[in-house]
Amino acid sequence: MSDSGRRKPPLVADKRSRAQPPAKAAKPASAKSASRSGRKTPARKKSGHRNPVVRFVVGIFSWIWRLVWGFSWRVGLVAGLILLGAVGYFYTTLPDVNTLLDGRQRGSVTLLDADGKVFAWRGDQFGGVVSADAISPHLKNAVIATEDKRFYRHLGVSPRGIAGAIRINVSEGRSPLSGNGGSTITQQTAKLLCLGVPYDPQVWKTEQEYEADCRRGSLSRKIKEAVYAFALEAKYTKDEILSVYINRAYLGGGAFGAEAASQRYFGKTSGQVSPAEAAMLAGLLTAPTSLAPTNNLERSQNRAAVVIRLMREQGYLTQEEASNALANPARLSEAAEARAGGFFADWVMSSGPEFFTRNTTEDVVIRSTLDPRIQKAAEEAMQFIFENKVREGSKAQAAIVVMSADGAVRAMVGGRDTRVVGAFNRATQARRQTGSAFKPFVYAAALDLGYSPNDIVDDSPYCVNIAGSGEWCPNNYDRSFSGQVTLTEALSRSLNVPAVKVAQSVGLELVRNVAAQFGIQSDLAAGPALALGASEATLIETTGAFAGILNGGSAVTPYGLIELRMRDDDEPLMTATGGMGERVIRQEAAEQLTWMLHQVTTRGTGTRANLKDREVAGKTGTTQAARDAWFVGYSADYVAGVWMGYDDNTPLTGVTGSGLPSEIWHEVMVRVHDGLPARPLPMQAPVTQAPVQQPNSGQAQGQSGGRTAQPETQNAIEQLFRDLFGSRRN
Repeated sequence: MSDSGRRKPPLVADKRSRAQPPAKAAKPASAKSASRSGRKTPARKKSGHRNPVVRFVVGIFSWIWRLVWGFSWRVGLVAGLILLGAVGYFYTTLPDVNTLLDGRQRGSVTLLDADGKVFAWRGDQFGGVVSADAISPHLKNAVIATEDKRFYRHLGVSPRGIAGAIRINVSEGRSPLSGNGGSTITQQTAKLLCLGVPYDPQVWKTEQEYEADCRRGSLSRKIKEAVYAFALEAKYTKDEILSVYINRAYLGGGAFGAEAASQRYFGKTSGQVSPAEAAMLAGLLTAPTSLAPTNNLERSQNRAAVVIRLMREQGYLTQEEASNALANPARLSEAAEARAGGFFADWVMSSGPEFFTRNTTEDVVIRSTLDPRIQKAAEEAMQFIFENKVREGSKAQAAIVVMSADGAVRAMVGGRDTRVVGAFNRATQARRQTGSAFKPFVYAAALDLGYSPNDIVDDSPYCVNIAGSGEWCPNNYDRSFSGQVTLTEALSRSLNVPAVKVAQSVGLELVRNVAAQFGIQSDLAAGPALALGASEATLIETTGAFAGILNGGSAVTPYGLIELRMRDDDEPLMTATGGMGERVIRQEAAEQLTWMLHQVTTRGTGTRANLKDREVAGKTGTTQAARDAWFVGYSADYVAGVWMGYDDNTPLTGVTGSGLPSEIWHEVMVRVHDGLPARPLPMQAPVTQAPVQQPNSGQAQGQSGGRTAQPETQNAIEQLFRDLFGSRRN
């Protein structure tokens, strides 16, 4: 049915209102949203209605933060300005980099042997200025790998390094600032420069105190080091800082700087060192004294192996290069390894003027008399005897001196341990009784007066009264007496009674004068025991005195210094201060005495010292209770002296001068003369003549008879003896 007939309602627009819909209209939507989230949404609170406790806590923290932040940035700003000012101050005080490269307080002494080759160093050795780009790349890399691998990336201080060092120190139970310091190369350079404070003797009593102050590790000192390091970084380039470091760092053995250490240990420049040698040098920076290869080569090599591994890890060496360096560790040069003449070098240093040796501020070069071949011979001879003929564990010591006839010392051994520096030198410092080694000077005085080696002296019981001491009766070593003997036999058999009688006959004062003029400078005994070596003397004095006999009776002053000059000068400042002096006895008397001493080695107490291929002469010596044993003698080329004993004067067991000292002397001279042509001794045998009877063989002063004087003078001499000594009983 159609509805078109109905009346349609009029079209009317919806009523619209500007008012917001009531809150109820939004409620269903809110509820719907809540239903979708699955939880009821609480009604929101206006901020003004926040919990008062929360508001209070938040307010407190906000206030503290604003306070701290306001204080911090102001303090930071002030600290930054202060730091900037301190860095600026140090910056203005830093000099040209070239003036910082040599920081030694003392100079060095380089000792050359007789051939002009370096054999020892003393003082603070400096090999000359080298730059970081002039040294071997291996050495540069080794130093960086070991000391500061981030050297080219930091500004002078490495926070990571400091943090790591603190962690290590704490983990090892030390305080944070003790032990590892985390210092960069720049900071270490600042320490080497002592923060720019020069040494002042008015402030520090010694250089050691000054250096100790420079090495202090307090917190304030560390802060100053950091500031100074920043200034160094601002003033110099990285390579300039590294140059200062490698030139000033102490590397043991008296060597300051890489150049001196390279020459000291390897005999080459710092630009020529191999990876293994570079690693050893860099390894010394940690503990230069204890790790020095001259002190402990194995320990130094072990430290170098650690450095090589660091270089490999950081890419400075290939695996092949590292393996080769580990398989072939660095070795010392011949001079450094042998350290020949340690005692000799000390003696030369002490014999020169202090301002050129021990206290020098300049670099000095001393050319000496040392012969490395002879020095080696002396050391090997001593070692051979002690290894083969001295009981194991013995504390006995020995000393050796070898010199030419003019007193030029060619070798010196001051004790069994030859690889020492600054040790007690028994060859030059120990004053010991000489025993029968003194007797040649008794006979020298007699021969100079006209006695003959064939003169007769009575070896029989003998006593003499000594004022204030009573009667003194000398005995021979074997407690027996031989009756009438020649002076030659008395000396070759080292008889005591004849020596005392001859000394009494010529006069004790004359004997003292002869010995002193020959070079024995010690206080000589005043009584008749003088003839038996009761006085003390050093080995070098006694050996020098025998050299005077060899050269024809003229005094000799042992010397080791040929010339002294500054390193950069050609003209010497001083030359040899020893050598031959004035005549002491007649040449004929010296040649006769040499013949008598030759009999000692061929048929007397010194036969163990005799050499098969050449003539030698010498004298044994043993002191009371065998506390000292000597042999001193010579060939036509060299004079040598040997002493043996204990430092505390303990008596030797089974040792006399005719035993081990003679054997040491023999071993020394065999090695010294190896390859040298044999030359005859300058000696004069006495003319064979029937001895003249003593005027009174029992005279207390021990007269001689049968001298080879002319017949017309014989009676006059005998009458002189009678007038001088009269007739005395034993």
